[in-house]
Amino acid sequence: MSRLTLRLPETLHQQLVNLAEGEGISLNQYIVYALTRQVSSAYTVETISKEDIAKQQENFEQLLAKLEKADAQEIEQVLSQREIVNPEPALTPNIVERLKTKIKKQE
Repeated sequence: MSRLTLRLPETLHQQLVNLAEGEGISLNQYIVYALTRQVSSAYTVETISKEDIAKQQENFEQLLAKLEKADAQEIEQVLSQREIVNPEPALTPNIVERLKTKIKKQE
């Protein structure tokens, strides 16, 4: 465990104290929790440009057009070539739900 000495404006310090008390935890616990949330969300959610989204959509539609004309063996071959990516360990169900909510708000 590391130690960090930090100078805070008095108003920010008091706001943090109030928030920690509201949660029923120590100021130290609250600051660690708040920093952990901030760092986790910063590394798990990446913004994708509209151009990249459009390109992915186009690729997907092209794949669907090909699959409509494919037999079962061709479909199996295409599926075997897909990239399977496991989510990052920090991508918790809570973060996924927050991301879904954020996406719905942007639609």
